[in-house]
Amino acid sequence: MRRADDGAQPARTKPSARSSRPRPKPGSQETTATLASDAVTGTDPIGMPSIGRAVRDLGAAFTQVGAVTREGTELAAELLKIARGSSSVTPEPRDWRFKDPAWSSNPLYRRLAQSYLAGCSCADGVLDEFARDGHSAATARFLLNVLETTVAPTNTLLGNPAAVKRTFDTGGLSVLRGARNFMSDLRHNGGMPSTVDRSAFEVGRDLGLTPGAVVDRDAVGEVLQYTPASQTVYERPVLIVPPPIGRFYFLDLRPGRSFVEYSVSRGLQTFMLSWRNPSPEQGDWDLETYARRVLSAIEVVREVTGSREINTIGFCAGGILMTLVLNHLAALGDDRVRSASYAVTLLDFGQPAPIRAFSSPKLLNFARWNSRRTGVISARDMGNVFLWMRPNELIWNYWVNNYLMGDKPPAFDILAWNADGTNLPAALHAQFLEIFQHNLLCEPGALTVLGTAVDLGSITLPTFVTGALTDHLTPWTGWYRTTQLLGGPSTFILSNAGHIQSLVNPPGNAKASYYSGSDPADEPEAWLDSATKQPGTWWTEWADWVIGQAGESKPAPDRLGSDAHPTTDPAPGLYVRDIVPPATLTPTLAPA
Repeated sequence: MRRADDGAQPARTKPSARSSRPRPKPGSQETTATLASDAVTGTDPIGMPSIGRAVRDLGAAFTQVGAVTREGTELAAELLKIARGSSSVTPEPRDWRFKDPAWSSNPLYRRLAQSYLAGCSCADGVLDEFARDGHSAATARFLLNVLETTVAPTNTLLGNPAAVKRTFDTGGLSVLRGARNFMSDLRHNGGMPSTVDRSAFEVGRDLGLTPGAVVDRDAVGEVLQYTPASQTVYERPVLIVPPPIGRFYFLDLRPGRSFVEYSVSRGLQTFMLSWRNPSPEQGDWDLETYARRVLSAIEVVREVTGSREINTIGFCAGGILMTLVLNHLAALGDDRVRSASYAVTLLDFGQPAPIRAFSSPKLLNFARWNSRRTGVISARDMGNVFLWMRPNELIWNYWVNNYLMGDKPPAFDILAWNADGTNLPAALHAQFLEIFQHNLLCEPGALTVLGTAVDLGSITLPTFVTGALTDHLTPWTGWYRTTQLLGGPSTFILSNAGHIQSLVNPPGNAKASYYSGSDPADEPEAWLDSATKQPGTWWTEWADWVIGQAGESKPAPDRLGSDAHPTTDPAPGLYVRDIVPPATLTPTLAPA
């Protein structure tokens, strides 16, 4: 990758929790999502805020004599009402921390909850005034939210009535089990509470079960071909490009919850790129490495199926890699890719979004240095960043469950996948940070990959773009921008779910819905106003659309692979299980 020398540089306020103000309660999902869009302005290695700056800004906010006096006076008055039993402060109905009946029926616990909420509201009010005076309060908000959620009474044994009851009911065994869970997490999970019982799932036994086989492997990735589920298939196959961060089997969880299984069931010849989990020795793998692997995978799919053209779909950061390849092919006038689909792939990083939180130049430089030092960014480091973006749901919820209640974490397939992370090579990490920091994809000519200057408008093939209405990382309007950046005709579908939930969203889910409408207009809200809400999942819309790009039906092949690309290991392959064959393999160098 080469970046042009003149690459162009490309917030909201957290409300108080006081019930008398129309603001979210502290620690609520709405609040933490809002915080994420503002707060994490510096990262280590890619996300945690600058603690020094956060402390400085928070300290400055609480030196405002007028604001502290006003909010303090209101807090004192509210605490007096609480003591008298006349306060109207109540937890948010969706706040899981205060669901136990004791929080409303027991006068001591009721007063404890009200005092906590009133104190948080006071602190939020002080910071609100600081922000209204024109000061930057993003990092301070992040730190304040962490502090507020940390000191919640529900995080302590005596302050949690459900945990107290469990202690008596079990004769103290829950405390012993909680201590055992804590020591286990201290040794095996970096001191963070486990979010899932990973022993309940094994890839290839419980997850990643759609039949298929590896038909190509090099040092960077495997290409999997899946067994047709029908007598006939469409002539143009589909290549799935998953993100290089994480493992592909979130797209093939379990029967009935598998995008791959659904794709095959619709008669689509389906192939998957499975990325190898890099170690420090692969720290120099970069955009060129991954883009060339996508190119070589396209050639494998064409050769195996005998189709001159294929369709592609990129998920998350895999969509960025796919876009760089499509840009290169467009520059060559090469039409081997018939259509491309995007699933929650962000191309415009200049949009206001939670992911824009990772934007402090000084700390992004530190992140680059840190990844160069270690060779890779570990899965745990990346995962911890996003845990602290939603501490109540992703940290303290499991703290209470695992340690105070003494229970095992839940056994849930998508959580098992989420805990099964991968590393990111230092070189690729640094380039992603460059793209993110300077919004290089949106500046024609600011980035060069595969020897081709990137110009998104040059990609004129048909595209299918999906967004997620309640995505906590990026508002759906960011995904919508993809339809405006690319040069060809585009179809946009908006799922009702969040970032990952929208991807693992099979037909048959009674709660699932999506919005479909006319060709994307200039303004996303105008498109949504005219769109129609449909029951079901975007999977069906995507399959209908891509079938329209897939050509005629033909008899399904009677075997997988080809003479040039014979099958080796059965799906889900070796790389997804961190098995690397003994032979040293070199990356496939597809012609650029």
